[in-house]
Amino acid sequence: MRDLVLAVHGSAVPEAGETVARLADAVERLTGAPVAVAHLDHQKPSLPYVLADRPGAVVVPLLLGDGYHRTVDIPSVAQHFDCAVTRGLSGEPGVGLALYDRLRAAERAAGGPADAVLVAGAGSSRPGGNDGTLHAVDHLEHLLPVPVAAAYCSATGPTAPPVAEAVDALHARGFRRIAVAAHLLAPGRFTQALAALPDVWAVSAPLADHPRVAGAVAKRYERYATGDAGAAAGTAPGAQPDRRMRTPAGRPVAVAGAQR
Repeated sequence: MRDLVLAVHGSAVPEAGETVARLADAVERLTGAPVAVAHLDHQKPSLPYVLADRPGAVVVPLLLGDGYHRTVDIPSVAQHFDCAVTRGLSGEPGVGLALYDRLRAAERAAGGPADAVLVAGAGSSRPGGNDGTLHAVDHLEHLLPVPVAAAYCSATGPTAPPVAEAVDALHARGFRRIAVAAHLLAPGRFTQALAALPDVWAVSAPLADHPRVAGAVAKRYERYATGDAGAAAGTAPGAQPDRRMRTPAGRPVAVAGAQR
């Protein structure tokens, strides 16, 4: 059985490692495969260090967007150790359902449903790097009766509004219960910044230790481990979601700085 390596950003926040460890345990139970965690930033062990002991492993990028790490960094390291690299989690339906569950839990804790939702992604300047967040917006639009829009913890230009500005824009439009759905995998500086936002109704918890994320990782691994190395489950490459906020009736709503 091929080893499974989770390639994660890493974080200086101790809770991040604990969250990813819970995910690794869940994936190991689902697949029966040996699971190791390798870090791209901040923490050790590094990806080259882990793969050196596991040549031929299947690397699953624990990433919600197809930015630099997913498209350049991880494949360039993996090829030196004859390792397969699956798709990341961008566009994965299970991630959308996990995000919905986390959002609903945050709303219940706050005392009721929001009247508008911002999906807060990390933010990427690389083409396609924000598509995972945009797909998550599309997913929530089909599940929620309120407007949904994307915003970013690290703004990357005029079409990628920072979360604080997007919250202010929604307040200016008359929304009062604005929830932030954290399209983030583990605790870190971005989740801390979201928790500190003023005038926000609810902020959801990160996603990595949700059972649906473990299921998505296991599915990607199994397709490579059994020789079916076609595209992992999710939205087909090149699919472009509609990036505007929409009302429950499906009409676009302008949000300052929102993607067009």
